[in-house]
Amino acid sequence: MANCHWFLHSREKGQPKIKDPTPDSRVRIRGRANIVLLAGVIGAILLSASRKPGVAFTIQGVHVELQNLIRDAMIAVLAFVSLRITRKEHRTANGFNWGPIIEVAKLFAGIFICIVPVITILRAGLDGAFAPLVAMVTGPTGAPNDLAYFWLTGALSPFLDNAPTYLVFFELAGGDPKVLMTTLGVTLAAISAGAVFMGANTYIGNAPNFMVYAIARESGIRMPGFFGYMLWSGAVLVPPFLIAGYVFFG
Repeated sequence: MANCHWFLHSREKGQPKIKDPTPDSRVRIRGRANIVLLAGVIGAILLSASRKPGVAFTIQGVHVELQNLIRDAMIAVLAFVSLRITRKEHRTANGFNWGPIIEVAKLFAGIFICIVPVITILRAGLDGAFAPLVAMVTGPTGAPNDLAYFWLTGALSPFLDNAPTYLVFFELAGGDPKVLMTTLGVTLAAISAGAVFMGANTYIGNAPNFMVYAIARESGIRMPGFFGYMLWSGAVLVPPFLIAGYVFFG
């Protein structure tokens, strides 16, 4: 870590020193009502997971449960309330604009729409088009190959985002939460670790990665390209992934 700090410090030689523009200002939190609204978002998610009335609808062939519709409606209402009660000058001071959000929304809307047929094919198991993939993550005895789940989930996560990737391999492992949280707990851990950790390999592997990239670019900050970022992240992250895979799932 010390070597890393030395390297970054050496790159800043000759750069003008940035002074605090408001040295005498008090540190304050503005827009504190949004903290309550964020708590409401978390509450809506927890409510949808704990309260399941058993009511469901089929929309264009997609199975949608009532509690999920209620959750999404609650989150949308909370977002609208936030827009109404937050002062415009606070957003202006933060340099807020809709550009990065719209860019990320379009990208991930496309990803989640395209994942629907993939989930359907995976449910067919060895009888479906993804039979070779199913065989790769299944051992000779029929038991799941946890190391294969870790790396295959991780290989897809940087290009599909970690959430839909997790969903793909969750379904591939059987899709039964009771089994995956108990008997196949290590398999679920391998899927989760691969999806979340290796999502950091690209801009689109985690939604915040792409959001930060879009905000920085909007502000005129030069950012590495897609593959340039992959080279940096791969050099730093792949060695720890190799060690983690061997220690926990090998």
